Amino acid sequence: MSEPPQTHSAAEKDTKEARLENPSGVLYLFQHESVPILIDAILTLPPGREFNKTEFADHAGVTRQTVSNYINVLLQTDVVEEVPNTSPRRYRVAKSDVVQELFELNSALNAAGESATNG
Repeated sequence: MSEPPQTHSAAEKDTKEARLENPSGVLYLFQHESVPILIDAILTLPPGREFNKTEFADHAGVTRQTVSNYINVLLQTDVVEEVPNTSPRRYRVAKSDVVQELFELNSALNAAGESATNG
């Protein structure tokens, strides 16, 4: 037997559409298709490691154009910061509350995943 299709009230659809039209927080970051991949790559960089767009693209497994498209999102949300007085421009993982929270969330999700597979 198949399950009946789920129906959503108009209010639920309006709320979802409003969220998508005016994203905040995690939704703002993750609405950009490659940002989760870039953040995952950031979470595997050694502390203090500087990189240019090409190096970051190689590390993340994406194109340099992808990094160029999304570096401003990462800068605006305090995930990365520009290294002053560098040419070509270099970046590093920002020392910010956002990054600290991303590392903590990543650690918690990894631990939950390990306990789910070992449980």
